[in-house]
Amino acid sequence: MVEVDGDQTRRREDRLATEEPLEVRLAWPGRPADRLAVTMRTPGNDFELAAGFVLGEALARPPDLQTVAYCTDQTLRPDQDFNVVTVELSTPPLRPLPERQGAVSSACGVCGKDSLDAVTEFGGTEVSSDVRVTHEVVASLPDLLREKQAVFERTGGLHAAGLFTATGQPLLVREDVGRHNAVDKMVGAAALRGEQTHDRLMCTSGRAGFEIVQKAVLAQIPVVVAVGAPSSLAVDCARTFNVSLAGFTRGDRFVVYAGGDRLGV
Repeated sequence: MVEVDGDQTRRREDRLATEEPLEVRLAWPGRPADRLAVTMRTPGNDFELAAGFVLGEALARPPDLQTVAYCTDQTLRPDQDFNVVTVELSTPPLRPLPERQGAVSSACGVCGKDSLDAVTEFGGTEVSSDVRVTHEVVASLPDLLREKQAVFERTGGLHAAGLFTATGQPLLVREDVGRHNAVDKMVGAAALRGEQTHDRLMCTSGRAGFEIVQKAVLAQIPVVVAVGAPSSLAVDCARTFNVSLAGFTRGDRFVVYAGGDRLGV
């Protein structure tokens, strides 16, 4: 690569975040694996991403996840072996499969379902939790998240999502080129580990869009802290489903948009 700095140029090597497609397939008793979606992602934690995606689409609950594995389809080319993951459910999906069954971007959540009614239709319910978090813990989360972003340190090109206790102890941190992929990896990891989320905090490295908050609702995560700004629909979603939402979290400052009682305001 060539770096331009004013009137100076120099050639140097650079480390880039990897981005490759991942095809997620879904199967259940009496139904062979079939394509659910294709998403662009950073390779790594692929089983967690696939599991989190299925949970985020409200197709299953954590106990319904029977197996998650790379596909063994003999028709796949060698370079596709680790880009196709099959999630097998123990029961049929909780709702009809989305019709898109094609490519989804690394910035989409529930494509075409950008309304609060859709969250309810997906099985979203009010988040019930009596967890309380101090101002100091809320303010500390972005730095704690950043400390765990190993790939970001090398490339500067990834988002992250982390799951924390009410005292700020990091439990899970996942990175990806896509904000919603990072959240799916985190939620999928929690589900596959049997980690409870009803009294946990989620911190995201970017802005808090609607898709981030709706994933928190479906995972029953009561507190979402974002480094960046929330969208208006994200705030509406947080208020409707009783999620505490803080944005612009930098240094000692943060802005509470919903659920201030859990955050001491």
